[in-house]
Amino acid sequence: MELSNPAVVRDLLAKYGLAPKKGYGQNFLINPRIPAEIAEVSRGYVPDDCPAGVLEIGPGVGSLTQRLAEEYDRVVAVEIDRGLIPLLSESLAEHDNVRVVEADFMKLDLPAFLDEHFGDLIRGGGTVSVCANLPYYITSPVLMKLLEAFPPERPVPFGSIVVMIQREVAQRLAAQAGQADYGAITAQIALRCRTEKRIDVSPGNFLPPPKVSSAVIALIPHGGIREVYPDAPGDDEDCRAFAERVSDLIELAFGQRRKTLVNALSGKYPKEKTAAALEACSHRPDIRGERLSAGDFCRLADALNK
Repeated sequence: MELSNPAVVRDLLAKYGLAPKKGYGQNFLINPRIPAEIAEVSRGYVPDDCPAGVLEIGPGVGSLTQRLAEEYDRVVAVEIDRGLIPLLSESLAEHDNVRVVEADFMKLDLPAFLDEHFGDLIRGGGTVSVCANLPYYITSPVLMKLLEAFPPERPVPFGSIVVMIQREVAQRLAAQAGQADYGAITAQIALRCRTEKRIDVSPGNFLPPPKVSSAVIALIPHGGIREVYPDAPGDDEDCRAFAERVSDLIELAFGQRRKTLVNALSGKYPKEKTAAALEACSHRPDIRGERLSAGDFCRLADALNK
């Protein structure tokens, strides 16, 4: 069944009395080239001959799911829309390595969910990836859940997180410190991953077509906050407290991004203390948060704490 064929998609939806739901941000892919390319990008981050599973968030009618099933040993797809569950049972019936779970991803205990569905694969030396065509309205919460559900001193347990999102957001996530698109979420994600922008996708590839363009990005987890800042505390509990201070600092810095850091942080840190900490980190006292990388925020948090 070609689940990227617009006629097939329409017939399936009609058969089950369904229509794309704006409340769930449903825009179904109708160009077979796009899900094939996304699945190929995702699999490209998996070492050769490594047992591999993939967690998909929001499979829709299954157009990306069936491509992932061709690339991975195991696919577990989490779908919040109860109406799509029987449709997916039909559309993915030929793929015996796919399991669809009806659940709200944002309410999952993610470590427990991974252990339940991929624990044997991981313990056997395999790897788990994440791949999804994410609804625009929930992009940031989903990405932060994927990262923050795990201790900051350890690597996030995914080989990669490959997602299709709004192109404007993709540009923001891939931005470097000092660029106009650089923001709080860019720095927060950089504490755990590097980001690569991979594919641009125009609105005409979806049913219904969204009002904005999309892009596929890959988040590649690194070794945890100690890889970004080797001077982070060696004790795990102290390291977690340090990571919270860094995260809070980023939010404060970008909460009033037009202000200098001395002023943006003044609600929590005396201006003189912030100025001294910036000087200790070799930064000008009038610097703004948008000029600091994730590592810079770590150094500043350490200097403020001392």
